[in-house]
Amino acid sequence: MTQITRRGVLTAAAASAAALAPSIASPPAVAAAPPIGKQTAGFYRYKVGSIEVTAVTDGARTVPLPDGYVRNAAKDAVNAAMAAGFMERDKLTAPYTPVVVNTGGKLVVIDAGFGPATYEQTKGAIGQFHSNLAAAGIDRDAVDTVIISHFHGDHINGLLTADAKPAFAKAELLVPATEWKFWMDDANMAKAPPGSGLDANFRNARRVFAALGNKVTQYDDGKEIAPGITAVASPGHTPGHTSHVISSGNAKVLVQADVTASLAVLFVRNPGWHGVFDMDGATAEATRRRMYDMAATEKLLIQGFHYPFPALAYVEKDGAGYRLAPVPWNPTI
Repeated sequence: MTQITRRGVLTAAAASAAALAPSIASPPAVAAAPPIGKQTAGFYRYKVGSIEVTAVTDGARTVPLPDGYVRNAAKDAVNAAMAAGFMERDKLTAPYTPVVVNTGGKLVVIDAGFGPATYEQTKGAIGQFHSNLAAAGIDRDAVDTVIISHFHGDHINGLLTADAKPAFAKAELLVPATEWKFWMDDANMAKAPPGSGLDANFRNARRVFAALGNKVTQYDDGKEIAPGITAVASPGHTPGHTSHVISSGNAKVLVQADVTASLAVLFVRNPGWHGVFDMDGATAEATRRRMYDMAATEKLLIQGFHYPFPALAYVEKDGAGYRLAPVPWNPTI
């Protein structure tokens, strides 16, 4: 009688595995899938009452932190604040986010980003607004109204296509009356020191609006300028800088534009700092504190042009400054 032993079973199993090895060998290794190398289209929708808002990214740009970025704070203090906020020292990354407002009867764009020409120049880093509009299913020719907050290039250059034609050919263009008066005044332009950057802003604003035939409708603050959209004066960043409140029923959101500009979270936390892009630092600070105190008290939702995408947050008091509380991503509208 054949005896079955543990050693025999193991020996037989090993022999069988060796015999079968050629037929069950692992397939040859293959290379990993190549990296995609780019982000998906960037847009995010939410509701304000019955109004649908679409935040549409224009991209983000990273540059070395310049000397004098904050006029009334040393660069070391700025770097320390950036490190405390888990940002890389000596690097400035500014995001840009215009919005589209569908009121049900009107399709309204608030600010237009850098534009397709800048998209080509930066190899897609910024100037994404128009391509992301298309990805979001929004036809530029369906836009009824474009509202501009102020005349810096990241807000107005996208009014033009890459070949300097009107990008929103069928839309009425609304601009702040105070802003128009300042930038279109020859005496103001003559006072801008050559090479200061301010002179370039004058030339660029006139270039953009001249390409549009200077066909604009000027608006004043404190008034409803489109269904559910009210203009709110917020000067300092520029003389006529204007924010907008979108409201429907009991719901509302403050579209703050550049109340905090560039690396916005830095100035949220340090509202007394005067950024190099704020034309009147003291007035910009007063505006920032007034609007953020109001937003914190009212628990008002804020859409910030330079907040991290999708640029939607609440603000609350935090010592001498404020803190952003980003709104959680909602997979439904």
